[in-house]
Amino acid sequence: MWLALAFLSAALLGFYDVFKKQSLKNNAVIPVLFLNTLFCSLIFLPFIVLSACGNSWVESSIFHVPMVGWESHQYIVLKSCIVLSSWLLGYFGIKHLPITLVGPINATRPVMVLIGAMLVFGERLNLYQWIGVLLAIFSFFLLSRSGKKEGIDFKHNRWVFAVVGAALLGAVSGLYDKYLMAPVTEGGIGLDRMAVQSWYNLYQCAMMGAMLLLLWYPKRKTTTSFHWHWAIIFISLFLSAADFVYFYALSLDDAMISIVSMVRRGSVIVSFLFGAMVFKEKNLRSKAIDLLLILIGMVFLYLGSC
Repeated sequence: MWLALAFLSAALLGFYDVFKKQSLKNNAVIPVLFLNTLFCSLIFLPFIVLSACGNSWVESSIFHVPMVGWESHQYIVLKSCIVLSSWLLGYFGIKHLPITLVGPINATRPVMVLIGAMLVFGERLNLYQWIGVLLAIFSFFLLSRSGKKEGIDFKHNRWVFAVVGAALLGAVSGLYDKYLMAPVTEGGIGLDRMAVQSWYNLYQCAMMGAMLLLLWYPKRKTTTSFHWHWAIIFISLFLSAADFVYFYALSLDDAMISIVSMVRRGSVIVSFLFGAMVFKEKNLRSKAIDLLLILIGMVFLYLGSC
């Protein structure tokens, strides 16, 4: 069940990346990201209110948000900071780089999660997993060569560093999610998935609201202007759905964070296809080879985790 949900989350996440790229075209990053967090918050706020009021329908459904104390909220605030930092870097990166380049870089995130799981949770890599790791590293080298064909130098391009930083923070977030929702008996905090997803969206909205007012708004006339695009609302819809399915998958018994994260990165297939067909990006053949190596690497990661 959790594996099927991971594939569904991957498809939804692919469309999220596509709408994100479309929304950021000649647009200001901070207002777009603020609206994303605002719409996500508005999606989950009714469930928080109805749960607090004791609504019988919500309490008996998968949308119930249990009450948690400030001690638990501290962990959720930290989750918000990690995710928001990843999003900020990722939004700036995908705005300035081809999605057919950003997607494959993000697809290496399962390798980062696997290495993190090895360091944090004491998991050991077997032969198949090491092959997957080495293929991901090799594919990253090939991606840098593909980028040079478009004048993008991986060693000196700040947007590439931003995307890599976003991927690293995303890997940290994935490991932290497992810690937040793992039972106390297994060394986790034991938080409910809906409590985590609902509240971290609200905290992110508050943080982005402050950033919008303090950083972007005073300089709005001298920096990139903001304009509304219909794709902005779809960012929030597809992200909320993808995250809901993702958290639900992680909350199931025997769910493996390394496998869920790996499958979730399959979203790159959706974004790559749209980058080729809709955004008409270049050097698709060499990037497709790089992507294929990454996907083969993920297959080895899967085989090593079975």
